[in-house]
Amino acid sequence: MGLFIPIFLFMVAPFTNAQGNPPSPGYNPGSKVETVKFDQAYRSLWGPQNQRFDQHSVTIWLDQSSGSGFKSKKSYKSGFFGTSIKLHPGYTAGVITSFYLSNNEDHPGNHDEVDIEFLGTTPDKPYTLQTNVYIRGSGDGNIIGREQKFHLWFDPTEDFHDYAMLWSSNEIIFFVDDVPIRRYPRKTDATFPLRPMYVYGSIWDASSWATENGRYKANYGYQPFVGRYSNFKLKGCAAGSSEQSCRPPSGSPSTEGGLSRQQVATMQWVQRRYKVYDYCSDSKRDHTKIPEC
Repeated sequence: MGLFIPIFLFMVAPFTNAQGNPPSPGYNPGSKVETVKFDQAYRSLWGPQNQRFDQHSVTIWLDQSSGSGFKSKKSYKSGFFGTSIKLHPGYTAGVITSFYLSNNEDHPGNHDEVDIEFLGTTPDKPYTLQTNVYIRGSGDGNIIGREQKFHLWFDPTEDFHDYAMLWSSNEIIFFVDDVPIRRYPRKTDATFPLRPMYVYGSIWDASSWATENGRYKANYGYQPFVGRYSNFKLKGCAAGSSEQSCRPPSGSPSTEGGLSRQQVATMQWVQRRYKVYDYCSDSKRDHTKIPEC
């Protein structure tokens, strides 16, 4: 059966971002990683009735009955993990469309997580891209998130764009269309994820917090809310592999990892113009729990 997508009954002027596109980072790490077929690397995890997939792409959606998600077949201890995503337009408040790493199923209540999450919105405001890192124990009632939030220099509902996480033993780097937007360095073992994680994608109802701290809820008059994924990039060191036989790809021209000067300058340009929240600058946060700040 075909997927029915309703036509909205209101017209809204599209959000336009006058700040412009970022300067070139000078290097495209995603081009160094081959695309894999969906069924080669992933499998359906939940909500199978709300997903449609082939070898190269997957469409998942949220409606009143369920959300949906998928999961990698293997867990990894490092690697480059990317996909192209096209987001749902119009009213999406309360809806989360995500691509992330996690070991929650192996360590419930004491897990690690690295997130790319799109926070749904109302039609007069842009999507927010939230990056987040959890280390041991998010879920045990003492959730310590390390969120940075960004607006984008394009409309993510008009076309597919590339989103990726590079996780090595020294750092985590988040990329949008191969532009680095955030680098999270390993400063101490206590503030860095070190245990193997799976790769996930999902769409779900997070009305309690997703849009303006829960001010706007999911409205199922606009269902289904659809997330489209393609161009899967996965090159990682699977759990159990030796360091001698496996190294994660580099995010820069240097084989030693890190970012080049040009990439750092581009990242700083993006952060000055498009970053809208940084947990380290939040006076309401308990900074004794986030010592890296």
